[in-house]
Amino acid sequence: MSAPRKVNHWFVAVAVVIPTFMEVLDTTIANVALRYMAGGLSAAEVDSEWVITSYLAANAIVLPMSGWLMARFGRRNYFLTSVAGFTLSSLLCGLATSLDQLVLCRILQGLFGGGLQPGTQGILLDAFPKEKQGQGLTVFAIAALVAPVIGPTLGGYITDNYSWRWIFFINVPVGLLALAACAALVEDPPYLIEQRAEGRKHRSGFDGIGLGLLVVVMASWEVVLSKGQEWDWFGDPFYRVQVLSALFLAGLAGLVVWELRRPHPLVDFRPLADRNFAVGAVAIGCAYAVLYGQTNSLPALLQTLFGYDATHSGLVLSPAGVAAIALLPIVAFLLGRGTDARLLVVTGLTLMAAGNYWLSRMNLDIGPWDVVWPRVITIAGLALLVTPLNVAVYQNIPLHLRGAAVGLFSLVRNEGGSVGTSLAQTIRERRVQFHLEHLNDYLDPLNPNLRDFLTGLRSSLQPLTGDSAGADAVSYQLVENLRQQQALSLAYFDVFWVFAVVAVALIGLALLMRRSVAEKGAHLAAE
Repeated sequence: MSAPRKVNHWFVAVAVVIPTFMEVLDTTIANVALRYMAGGLSAAEVDSEWVITSYLAANAIVLPMSGWLMARFGRRNYFLTSVAGFTLSSLLCGLATSLDQLVLCRILQGLFGGGLQPGTQGILLDAFPKEKQGQGLTVFAIAALVAPVIGPTLGGYITDNYSWRWIFFINVPVGLLALAACAALVEDPPYLIEQRAEGRKHRSGFDGIGLGLLVVVMASWEVVLSKGQEWDWFGDPFYRVQVLSALFLAGLAGLVVWELRRPHPLVDFRPLADRNFAVGAVAIGCAYAVLYGQTNSLPALLQTLFGYDATHSGLVLSPAGVAAIALLPIVAFLLGRGTDARLLVVTGLTLMAAGNYWLSRMNLDIGPWDVVWPRVITIAGLALLVTPLNVAVYQNIPLHLRGAAVGLFSLVRNEGGSVGTSLAQTIRERRVQFHLEHLNDYLDPLNPNLRDFLTGLRSSLQPLTGDSAGADAVSYQLVENLRQQQALSLAYFDVFWVFAVVAVALIGLALLMRRSVAEKGAHLAAE
């Protein structure tokens, strides 16, 4: 058990959550500014996607090994190094003069930022008494849930009114403040100090093979997710997706086998043996796939089909963040009163399914509030399940595996976001083609409705064009524009429908978890 803290645990919570909030924010804040970065750095827009891919890949490499790094160097030392490195690399990102420099700095930013989420969760679990861990993890949920929700809004506002460089510069003063606060407040608990001392006695050589396999696995995975649709997935004529997928599968198999045979593994997979942890990891990964998929799809829909700029499309999404902040303390209170985490998780998934299904029933005659409310319901559902899942997955994990557990859980959560973004893009582009072909069935020249529509257009356009041939050409072009617009809208609605199905499927998965409560240190009870 941890010794009592010398400082109030709420001060510790605020100090460690601030840099984590900025790190999670950086997973979505830059998305809306890619074309501005490409223009400002004289690069192709398609190449600017490496700004996102490089960050996510570097982040994913560090997350699963963060438990080993904290045990080797001390959690406090590693966390402070991560905050300092993230702040410095953010400054370098803002100062980059070419896309290559920016990508390199984003890799550094991802490598240092990878230690912040697991470090924060571990610190909060130790800082708060067992009966109040739900409250501590609720503070973390503000960073893990609200940051990606407001990312597009903040990124759009900064890009429209200032410069894309300020997306990175804002991390610098916040990071310096957080570094000073964490240095003053964060301590390693006794069990970690003992674990580190014991590790020095039996220190083995650095696991270079494990690190190499981890880099191959996560880099291959992130590149496939980022570029898969652009390269036509397994239809890629240059076999890039096929080769990277083979490297991922072979590397993952090799990594699991190698690490399970080591007494002090770089990536410890043992937490996955706990049923609650394994099920909770899958659930949080899929939930964040829905969150990131919807978060990236809605602004694109509003800007492409309704003419919103980045700022106003972000404003439509922002009320959901307010709803999440309002609900999170209620969730913490319910957990503290002994509410079964599974009940809150199932309720949250139900709301997520309802919000996405509502979005799937939209049309092109909607106003902004028709998007606001289903978005609020979706994020309210996520607010209901994030903290309960965090409470449930860690309650049965022994202290010596806690660092490994928070690293793996953070990895699955982040990778869920990458999968959701890629899935949304793939569904949208594939379904656009499907709907374009399907809409052709209604554009038969013998269709009386089409003939009447074209006749009305010609009569309206002929005075403007001055001749019937010009009116005909413009009329056909307008019909084609409507066809493209309708196909794209239907494709977006299909994305939301798929996410609704995913949320419903997760309800059955959540019921596989054991009962979990957080009142007065209650233990898990198998039903």
